[in-house]
Amino acid sequence: MSNQPPGPEFWNRVTAVINLSNDQCEAAVSNEVAASTMYASARFSAFIVAQSTGNPDNMRAEKEHALDYFTDQFRKMLAENIDDFAQNFDKYMAPAQQ
Repeated sequence: MSNQPPGPEFWNRVTAVINLSNDQCEAAVSNEVAASTMYASARFSAFIVAQSTGNPDNMRAEKEHALDYFTDQFRKMLAENIDDFAQNFDKYMAPAQQ
C-alpha cells in the first residue's frame, strides 16, 4: 500500500470481503472462514507477485522480498485491528439489536 490514505473504493472492497465472510459464518465455523479468507488473500497475493514479476524466474528471485512485504503488511494491519477491537470491544461485540 502507498503512504496515501486509502480512498472509498478501498473501503468498499474491504466491506464486501468482510460481508462475504460474515455471510459464510452462518453455515461454517468462523475459524474455518478465517482460514479460507486468509488462503484466498495469499493466493491473490501470489497472483500479484506473478503479475508484477512477469515470469517464473523473476518470481523465484523476488519470493523472499514478497514474503517479507506481505507478512509485514498483514502484521501491521492485524495489530491495528486488534487494537481497534480492544478499544471498541463492547461496541463491536455487542449482540445485534433486534
